[in-house]
Amino acid sequence: MRAPALRLQGLTAAWGKQTPALHGILLMCLSTVAFSIMHGLVRYVSEGLPPFQIAFFRNIFGLAFLMPLLMRSRFTVLRTRRIGLHALRGIVNIVAMLMFFTALSMSPLAKVTALSFTAPIFMAVLAVLVLGERFRLYRWMAIALGFLGMLIILRPGLVALDTGALLVLGSAALWAVAMVIIKVLSRTESSLTIVAYMGIFLGVFSIFPALWVWEPFGLQTLGWLVLIGLFGTIAQMALSQSLKETDPTALMPFDFLKLIWTALIGAWFFAEIPDIYTWVGAAVIFSSGLFIALRERRSARRAVIEPIVPPPG
Repeated sequence: MRAPALRLQGLTAAWGKQTPALHGILLMCLSTVAFSIMHGLVRYVSEGLPPFQIAFFRNIFGLAFLMPLLMRSRFTVLRTRRIGLHALRGIVNIVAMLMFFTALSMSPLAKVTALSFTAPIFMAVLAVLVLGERFRLYRWMAIALGFLGMLIILRPGLVALDTGALLVLGSAALWAVAMVIIKVLSRTESSLTIVAYMGIFLGVFSIFPALWVWEPFGLQTLGWLVLIGLFGTIAQMALSQSLKETDPTALMPFDFLKLIWTALIGAWFFAEIPDIYTWVGAAVIFSSGLFIALRERRSARRAVIEPIVPPPG
């Protein structure tokens, strides 16, 4: 028992000696791995269970992991005067999640991941339309470049538009709306309050869609559902902590690792080989989002958008 404890102390000491930037990068990489594994598990479990039911268990287990934190604060974090806005965010978020999980069940993993990179582009547009932010020409050019990348992946008119791809785009647009609501809430609410109400409302709002399509399942499937909740929680926690450790714009390039991991999982477990259009389109979309984030950093003011946007799962 003493040797493992000493090794743990050694690892903790070594971690403490590293710079915050390295902490952020390593945690960001961990989050991309955890998100990718969760998405692969959702794809696998969706062969036997409806995506709505999977989303319910993802939220329930996520709320279970959050409960000790709420109890530690004696639920004081739930004090708010903006319960309506929290509820609206929950509604938008659950619809985005249901669309995203459904897309994972019917489209290649790499394609879903590539199209999910459009969320920051939608957020940039909403920042102008809803929040009144001002964009210069180069930002509009970056947004146009991002939508060009989307067209490269979808190739409308050349190949048939599949339902999964459209669901991902709808999910990304709704997730952008949710992030704008978070931006408004953050003016008066703590981050812990926002996260707490997200967990509560997602858990509540996902019950009825799950009951609508409920299918019985065994203990093995329950184990996979627990893993989905576990990896989803690890991904969210690692991402949140990475953003606290260092500048988000320094982390954004590593977010592209999600496409690599999901491509490997898709190829190994589901025989899905991404075509060249997926890689090129994803690179164009991601580059446009990175360009916007870097220009915001250079302008030495608060970013118009969150440069790193986790998928709605």
